[in-house]
Amino acid sequence: MSQNPNPFLRGYWNLKIVRTLSISYEDGSPHVWRNIHPSQQHLSDEELISSSCIVTSDFAVVTNGSEPISAEVLAECDADEGVNGEGVIGAVVYAIHGEDFDGRLIHVGDSYSVEAAREVVQRLSFETGYYSRCWEISSAHISQETGLYLANLADLATPEAFLFIAFRVPYSPAIGVKLISTPWTDKNLEYAEGITAEQLRQEHRSKGMPDDLANILELAGQADVRILILDADAPVLLGLPLAEP
Repeated sequence: MSQNPNPFLRGYWNLKIVRTLSISYEDGSPHVWRNIHPSQQHLSDEELISSSCIVTSDFAVVTNGSEPISAEVLAECDADEGVNGEGVIGAVVYAIHGEDFDGRLIHVGDSYSVEAAREVVQRLSFETGYYSRCWEISSAHISQETGLYLANLADLATPEAFLFIAFRVPYSPAIGVKLISTPWTDKNLEYAEGITAEQLRQEHRSKGMPDDLANILELAGQADVRILILDADAPVLLGLPLAEP
């Protein structure tokens, strides 16, 4: 399991659906999972199930279909050093893959229909394609002095170079922050603002921003958070340090 250094990061990125085949062997060898060869991707699930196939290390090719296998595909099978013989397709499964926070490919789950897989992806990604971009966390993560600093920013004009806007929540002591030009990565900040993440950090610190607030906003910005609410009644965020008493 990946070690997540940023408690604001949630869910998986770049979710996608991959049609895979569960293939068994007559000799009782453990079944294997393969993708169908690109030349046969047009075959329906019904046409694939119970079909005989050539199994290579990277793909499978149906051998008893209505269309003959081309010489090019057979040559590709012969050239593969990992040919595992012939098997029978027992099931067509739609695997859901995503990227972890560090870019590693993660197998999220399986479904037996593309419609069900699409519904899972939709539920995980939401309308925006992100797990969550709005957070409410305890104000115990910042000191009382930092809370006053943030309240002053909400009452006055937040410096434009900070790339966030502080605001008060009506009828509540909570303070909100709307982050701008997220995610705060070098690539996105250079594209959107012409600066690096380090330059943004220096801008915050050079203007006297307390370290606890600067650290929280840096992590939230990296995770593409857009709205952050700090409220005494909200729960603490596991993994995020509390302010020292």
